[in-house]
Amino acid sequence: MSIIKNDFEKMNITKIKNSKKNAKKLTMITAYDALFAKLFEEIADMILVGDSLNMSFAGRPDTLSATLEQMIYHTKAVCNGAPKAFTILDMPFGTYINKDIALKNAVRVYQETNAAAIKVEGGEDKASIVKHLTTNSIAVMGHIGLMPQYVRSEGGYKVRGKTLEDSEQLIRDAIAIEKAGAFAIVIEGVMSETAKKITEAINIPTIGIGAGNVTDGQVLVWSDMLGFFEDFKPKFVRHYMDGAQEVKNAVNQYRNDVQDTSFPSQKEEY
Repeated sequence: MSIIKNDFEKMNITKIKNSKKNAKKLTMITAYDALFAKLFEEIADMILVGDSLNMSFAGRPDTLSATLEQMIYHTKAVCNGAPKAFTILDMPFGTYINKDIALKNAVRVYQETNAAAIKVEGGEDKASIVKHLTTNSIAVMGHIGLMPQYVRSEGGYKVRGKTLEDSEQLIRDAIAIEKAGAFAIVIEGVMSETAKKITEAINIPTIGIGAGNVTDGQVLVWSDMLGFFEDFKPKFVRHYMDGAQEVKNAVNQYRNDVQDTSFPSQKEEY
């Protein structure tokens, strides 16, 4: 029996925005290559080519050294593998530090890939940049709360929305990004009660990661949710399979079959 949803249809900005009104929870997952993107294409509503690839696959301690060239390369691969998917490119650190640089880099993304949108981190401080992008025909997904690109300036990864003051700031951030023209906002590492207030304060969908189930959708890094990343497991991650152990078991079996000459068999010979 197929696990693919029967009601699959290619997403677009209008459908994503309407999902909030229709109370349909959105599912977003990261992908970095054609192989996995193809597996996710007709299941997830959106695929995010996240700068998290810098940690998951490049072995770096944070996302900050990811380059636009890397992100474009991986986005091309994802779009090749999942041409029907609504694919979003995560703009890396330093690529949207002002309006002109942001627009130049976003135009490059649109010209060199088939990404449907880009994602940028920041609230009120980035609203003018988001506005400049959206008024120049760039579809933008916002990202507030715990922002990985701020890890060094913030002194680490810190859960947001614990105080009334911070909660109110996050609401202002969300409203500013919505007014700037974003079609959706990722809320990361935020207290559930605050995430609920943010979601109720704006008219565009919120996508949570470590923000409880009160948002309009969820996003997870695929290597986290499938149990491939073994260094640590964030509290908000649920493992849907033990991918790392499954791979180790399979490779171990392959080695054993090679050593006892049961692989390749006569059926696997020319």
